Amino acid sequence: MQLIEIYKCLSDPTRLRILNLLAVSPLCVCHVQSVLGKSQVLISQHLAYLRKRRIVTARRYRNWMIYALPEERPSSLEANLQCLREALPAEPVFRKDREKLQKLLGSGDAQSLLDKGGCCVPGKRDKP
Repeated sequence: MQLIEIYKCLSDPTRLRILNLLAVSPLCVCHVQSVLGKSQVLISQHLAYLRKRRIVTARRYRNWMIYALPEERPSSLEANLQCLREALPAEPVFRKDREKLQKLLGSGDAQSLLDKGGCCVPGKRDKP
């Protein structure tokens, strides 16, 4: 993974917000969509961009894709993610995103939310 690719991924505010959320927990597109208030198409495009560059991973869980930060990552990516972990909480939009995510997840995670009733986007509940 080249450093230039990492910085291209980090140069977009929506992708930064997504990485901020994935630093907390693996998430489904619908969870990211719910927190950021953006369209499913836009969130999916950003996640595809990050996935193609191996900044995030994806795995299928029933009808959904769960996205996460890779467990094993190059040192250049880890260094930049660490910088984000330290800097983003000081920014109001990233703090608010994490607060919304905490309310959404409660004491669970994305998979347990999906087990309880599917997608969390109003009007889009998919039953497994």
